[in-house]
Amino acid sequence: MIPTRYFDDLKIGEKGTTPEVTVSKEMIRAYADLTGDHTPIHVDEDYAKKSHFGGIVTHGLFGQSLADGLKTRGSLQFPPGSSLGWTWDFRQPIYAGDTLHVDYKIGAMRTTKNPDWGILTLPAKLINQNGDIVQDGEHKLMILRKPLTQDREGPAK
Repeated sequence: MIPTRYFDDLKIGEKGTTPEVTVSKEMIRAYADLTGDHTPIHVDEDYAKKSHFGGIVTHGLFGQSLADGLKTRGSLQFPPGSSLGWTWDFRQPIYAGDTLHVDYKIGAMRTTKNPDWGILTLPAKLINQNGDIVQDGEHKLMILRKPLTQDREGPAK
């Protein structure tokens, strides 16, 4: 089990990586059912084969959601916090059968007015089995600082 680290335990530049997951047509279908987005490129095999993609591809937000979920199992763990927003780009299609993982790091840190919280900016890359970056961007995340009863080294640098 990977230990959860508080804001005060982290340093800018620290890197994390996630386990891999292979995208299946069933996963894409489940996402379509969950969101109500049944655009044929995501769910109709015959339509998708005739398209410029040549086969079933995921929804763009499926990739982003997958990246976020994978980070919760990554090598750099944080206590539960609050997502403050994303800047995210879709670079290449994600196909059924692609195996993906996320590389991410601490890009920026700042404390907040509330002494219990700090804000991280996490640049991240969703990478396929060929080493291609299929999606990337940044996630702003507010996480807990060490409890006041524990030592804090002062503001993030």
